Amino acid sequence: MLRLGERQREVLIEKWPDLANLAMGGLVFGQFLSDEPFSLSVAIGGFAIWIVVMLFVLTLAGGPR
Repeated sequence: MLRLGERQREVLIEKWPDLANLAMGGLVFGQFLSDEPFSLSVAIGGFAIWIVVMLFVLTLAGGPR
């Protein structure tokens, strides 16, 4: 199992929501910039990725210090 130091945990907690927002933005809002029709399944996938990453961050933030 990966053991993180306090500073490493803080950096992950700070940066992973940015990754989640980037994934959601690319998969949901990025569809409006393309010539393809809007795909609900891709939008739901982007939202699902956002939920999973945010739950991971909340779990990491609430873990033992």
